[in-house]
Amino acid sequence: MIFSSDSLLTKRCGRDIVHRWEQNPLIGINDLDFNCADIHNAGVVYFQGKVLLLVTIEYLTGHQGIHLARPTSDGNYKVESKPFLNQSAEHKYRRHESRGVLDGRVTFLDGVYYILYNAFGNYGYRLALARTEDFETVEHIGLISEPDTKAGVLFPAKIKGRYARLERPSDGSIWITYSDDLLHWGGSELVISPRGGFWDESRIGAGATPMEIDQGWLVLYYGVKDTSAGPIYRTGAVILDRQEPTEIIGRTNIPILSPRENYERIGDIPNLVFPTGALADNDGNLKIFYGAANSCICVGTTTIEKIVENCLESEVEY
Repeated sequence: MIFSSDSLLTKRCGRDIVHRWEQNPLIGINDLDFNCADIHNAGVVYFQGKVLLLVTIEYLTGHQGIHLARPTSDGNYKVESKPFLNQSAEHKYRRHESRGVLDGRVTFLDGVYYILYNAFGNYGYRLALARTEDFETVEHIGLISEPDTKAGVLFPAKIKGRYARLERPSDGSIWITYSDDLLHWGGSELVISPRGGFWDESRIGAGATPMEIDQGWLVLYYGVKDTSAGPIYRTGAVILDRQEPTEIIGRTNIPILSPRENYERIGDIPNLVFPTGALADNDGNLKIFYGAANSCICVGTTTIEKIVENCLESEVEY
């Protein structure tokens, strides 16, 4: 059982401060009782005493959907064969989700669980928002971004009285934008950009839902460095000011998690660790759920304290 006190994650590779679960992958394609092409990128939420995962499944057709994975009595996970969130049948959404929905991140806000996901259609990617209160039924709210926008995460609290989200438009930087009603968004501002010569020099995007800590907002993000052998996706972190999130408190100059194990280096997208969910306990221990090589779901642990130290000790190269 990955959440019991006697199953602490102890395997550490290289200099990563994230310790991998020794029984990774948590969920692989052979754990499903239905056929698919691959499984990746799990949003995570603590609901009624259980940790639920919203995993992206690519079907044999090439389309994608978001499925719910619930913990079983033996501590493993069972992925439901019926999609929890799939292409909408409503005409106004259909062409924008014709190729599927993917990469759902979950935010609990004002008594509702919001799922911010990528809608993939005939015109590329857009961000879309859905809501649920029971993880039995789900309601589409709408398309909430311009085309060619991905990696959206909704803040779990309003900032200066408005909803806020992070996103990655086409140029590969992380931006913040605001809304009064969750449907109409604007006032976009740049937060952080790729850094030449660093591990995140090609493009970046928000990963897990922002976490409020003493220093501000802790955001896990993925960074890409293009090499002659292909892109390498790593995980880093940034701390944003609580009320002025375009002000950077600290940012990791080295990744906190890099693809090192075979299940992270070999798959549909090699050399990839992609963090889309994280849960912290009252002692500051942090479990990070990430997609590996776009072929399985994995989990690792660290502490908020270690990540904060890593952010604050880095030279200012934002």
